[in-house]
Amino acid sequence: MKMGLRILFFADNFPPEWNAAATRVYERAVYWAKWGHAVTIITSVPNFPDGKVFAGYRNRYQVESIDGIRVVRVPTYVAANSGRIRRTLDFLSYMVSATIAALFEGEADVVTATSPQFFAAVAGWLTSVIRRRPFVFELGDLWPASIVGVGALKRSPMISMVEKLELFLYRRSAHIVSLTNAFKENLIARRIDKEKITVVLNGVDLPRFSPAPKDDALIEQWGLEGRFVVGYIGTHGMSHALQHVIRAAHVLRNEEGIRFLFVGGGAARTMLMDEARRLGLNNVVFVPEQPKKEIARFWSLCDVALVHLKRTEIFGTVIPSKIFEAMGMGLPILMASPWNEGCEIVQRYGAGLVIPPEDSSALTDAVMRLRDDEAFRRDCAIRSRNAATLHTREKQASDLIAVYQSVISSPPLIDE
Repeated sequence: MKMGLRILFFADNFPPEWNAAATRVYERAVYWAKWGHAVTIITSVPNFPDGKVFAGYRNRYQVESIDGIRVVRVPTYVAANSGRIRRTLDFLSYMVSATIAALFEGEADVVTATSPQFFAAVAGWLTSVIRRRPFVFELGDLWPASIVGVGALKRSPMISMVEKLELFLYRRSAHIVSLTNAFKENLIARRIDKEKITVVLNGVDLPRFSPAPKDDALIEQWGLEGRFVVGYIGTHGMSHALQHVIRAAHVLRNEEGIRFLFVGGGAARTMLMDEARRLGLNNVVFVPEQPKKEIARFWSLCDVALVHLKRTEIFGTVIPSKIFEAMGMGLPILMASPWNEGCEIVQRYGAGLVIPPEDSSALTDAVMRLRDDEAFRRDCAIRSRNAATLHTREKQASDLIAVYQSVISSPPLIDE
């Protein structure tokens, strides 16, 4: 009988947090554990995005088991997902605590880490060196380019130093798993060996996200009876430029049947709520961040899934993970984004509409079209669900195991 792998995985975020990285790591690890692999996740105490430790946890070392996954939580400098200095301290403290904790874990066949955040990869590489195990870098974001792209930081000598560290990690990793083809092209252009990069696209966990009737209890709770709901579900951050959605809601304020539903937390949430309040908007509903197990219920309320990104060059390289959940739910997708692989996927499968980012006029026109053209909306919904079957979390989990097995059995491709 073939033995399972022993996987030591570094991820700053993990459930009960539910940002894209936490969800991605968790949903794949569940499959790995079910297939007989021993999975250890080294993560922080849950506090994202508000910088408040979740109920039932304390900011100290602790170990728990979640769906067959060993979850090691380490203390960090807890900070909200905003503010340059405090967030940097948060990242660095995780790197130190996670590296120390890894020294006391059992044997591992492969060490891997996901970005963002970037310093999780530093912890993973350090651990791989100390323990003499291959290191696989999962590239979930081009950091620090992404934080410069959204305006969180400006170009500086410090950023240049971090970019040198970034390239060092790419070169010293045994293999790189890229979540988009654009990330791979970026690395090749920066002279990273293409043979050590494998693209494994994101996906959706179909057993948990599938078409469902609107949840009656939530409809009543949030006053959405008989409404056409445009839903944004996810982090409300600087990278999403959601103030333009509020402007679109203001233009459509007299369209009584339309509601914009925001579900989640993040650095921009308070600003968005204040702006909606200032404009006297009754067509915008804000729901606090919800446990991951509740997200499918909130997706069920939506007639359209909204994906919205800031107009910046760096987002031409990404695939927003929420498009896959929306596809799983069989929802038409309204994607306001710089052109990227996510836009290409939506357009290729006919799963919805793609419009320019930060264009409230285009957004209002698209919302009206999707509301008024029921046949078009229904066709997008069917195509969206069909596309989901080609991008599953189970397939992603299987593809990653194949990468790990290849790395373990072959000499690593280390760039000098």
